[in-house]
Amino acid sequence: MNYPEAVAYIESFIDYEKSPATLYAPARFDLRRMEHLLNRLENPHRWGHIVHIAGTKGKGSTAAMIAAVLTAAGYSTGLFTSPHLHNLRERIRIDGEPIPEVELAALVTRLHSCLEAQREDTTYGSLTYFEVLTALAFAYFRGKGAQFQVIETGLGGRLDATNVVEPNVCVITAISLDHTAILGDTFSQIAAEKAGIIKPGIPIVSAPQTSEAATVIKNRCSELNAPLTMVGEDITWQLLSADMEGQSFQMKGNIAQYELWLPLLGRHQLENAAAVVAALEILQSQGITLAPTAMADGLSQVRWRGRLEILQRSPLVVADGAHNAHSARRLKEALLEYLDFDRLILIIGTSSDKDIEGIVKELSPLADEVMVSRSQHPRAANPELLAEAFTKLGLTAQVRENVAQALTQALAQAEERDLICITGSLFIVAEAIQCRDASPRLARQS
Repeated sequence: MNYPEAVAYIESFIDYEKSPATLYAPARFDLRRMEHLLNRLENPHRWGHIVHIAGTKGKGSTAAMIAAVLTAAGYSTGLFTSPHLHNLRERIRIDGEPIPEVELAALVTRLHSCLEAQREDTTYGSLTYFEVLTALAFAYFRGKGAQFQVIETGLGGRLDATNVVEPNVCVITAISLDHTAILGDTFSQIAAEKAGIIKPGIPIVSAPQTSEAATVIKNRCSELNAPLTMVGEDITWQLLSADMEGQSFQMKGNIAQYELWLPLLGRHQLENAAAVVAALEILQSQGITLAPTAMADGLSQVRWRGRLEILQRSPLVVADGAHNAHSARRLKEALLEYLDFDRLILIIGTSSDKDIEGIVKELSPLADEVMVSRSQHPRAANPELLAEAFTKLGLTAQVRENVAQALTQALAQAEERDLICITGSLFIVAEAIQCRDASPRLARQS
């Protein structure tokens, strides 16, 4: 196969990421299916050291930070994340570099017979797009001799395709209400799904949680004798300074204290960084050697697009994939704390299965002008629904056909000290970044 053929083949498997939430059901997810496939591939998920990450918010950023530090320490490090912004190769990286087209094509060609054999074996249900990508990531990392695999769950944890690994350490990032039709509509129910990655005796790091979520995690760790490190209790931090370039902070870990700088904005990223420090210190306690400067070097070099990313400075254009009420609140707080602006022009589009009213309620007090749009993703919500939600709160939202149209208009009317914020989903953010890359004005002034 060549690269386009390989992508088409991967996309021939059922893709729940593009389907309405009603298609998700626990019965459709059976880890025995994934285990059978990986057994056909000679179990690449048992290769090297593994860090497994679940949570609602910040798991991608946390995974990227851990991988960046391990790479800075000199270890060949695989990173598997989802979803991607522009290209599925982004999901499978080694030392920050996406899997090359030629290598993805060769990998799919080599594993084709095993994938087909598992596709035909429906004893435990039908193989999915995400399961295929997960298996490809494991196989690629082993084939390249990656010493570490940093693995982010796709959805939930308990039944997620990645939950076949035997990790050195697990991280559970902040849990909030999201995918409620699938994972449950309370913090306790969602936490129980995320806590499904906890395994007997394996150390766990948890970000600060609501009391309900924290109780579930603590009880599960106690049941399985899994040592638990709580960010905010065992690991603490203090913000020193911040600007549009990043933020400096002090971190007090269990092993050492650190002076660090991170090019990601928002106090929530400091919580994520604290979870990173905790996980890496656990690896050190297991005999993994990290150079004294690895933590600082890795965090200073981390890149994670679409998270409070500044696309342009005059006027200021920021993109952030806030896709639920909790993340919208964090976005609002970060805009007020980290950026200096007079007016906010909000460009927003969400997925249809999200809490639109909750997101709008958080962001509307900050918005002086609103444009609603939709991404090209199949799950994109009708912009009219967003406009209606803003109307209920006394704001008139202009409906724009696509992100490019909305951004063009916003730039045309923005004053120098205005802020244009694009948010609502990673899919809307991805299209904004594409507009940035294609626009001479944006490229020239960023």
